Amino acid sequence: MVWEFVLIVAVLFYLLVSLRILKQYESGVVFLLGRYLKTKQAGPRLVFFIFQTMDRVDLRLRTMDIPKQQVMTEDNVPITVNGVIYFKVIDPATAIIKVQDYEYAITNFAETALRDVIGSMSLDEVLAKRDKIGERIRDIVGKETKGWGLEVDHIKLQDVEVPDDLKRLMSRQAAAEREKRATVIKAEGDRMASENLAKAAQVMTKSPGAMQLRTLQTIDGLGPTASNTVVLAVPIELMELVKNIAKK
Repeated sequence: MVWEFVLIVAVLFYLLVSLRILKQYESGVVFLLGRYLKTKQAGPRLVFFIFQTMDRVDLRLRTMDIPKQQVMTEDNVPITVNGVIYFKVIDPATAIIKVQDYEYAITNFAETALRDVIGSMSLDEVLAKRDKIGERIRDIVGKETKGWGLEVDHIKLQDVEVPDDLKRLMSRQAAAEREKRATVIKAEGDRMASENLAKAAQVMTKSPGAMQLRTLQTIDGLGPTASNTVVLAVPIELMELVKNIAKK
């Protein structure tokens, strides 16, 4: 009777020690005496102590930094870039068995792919096409890591740093472009103003007295300010008109 009780207690203790709880976002890769047995899903699971072992695998979307590195562009400009890779495990058994450290492996592969992609592009393309660079790197890394039981969601470039002397040159170039656009806009405005003035002159030439009315409007617009000194050239025709009115 005592031996039976001891045996029951021992069995219960063994089962308790063998109990594993897998969370909703986890899977467990189980090995029996070193050989792959099965992949267990979330919930309470028995992994028989001594004979079996289990590696937990996180199935959530993971974020890994692509280390900062210096890369030479196609037009021989040294720039420093870094990025972020978003991926998740879709086949836990493959990720554990085929790759020693899949996080380290995918980060290093993404780092190499980043260097290759940027090395085939000019500096202007790198600065203007960050999203496309990320997509190209994702395609390269995703194609290779699919056999590792991983899925790359997307890759983003974070920082692109250029040398200080090149920054100053780019700043001067941008300032010159802005000045050029401002000059073009001003010249266009002057051209339109001259065309409108020419049209106005034609109208005034065809309409007698239009110039005098315009002159009177200008005087009226000056206001009664004492500091304004106005020198007015009165046309002879207007003076003759005033004299005729006075005679009558």
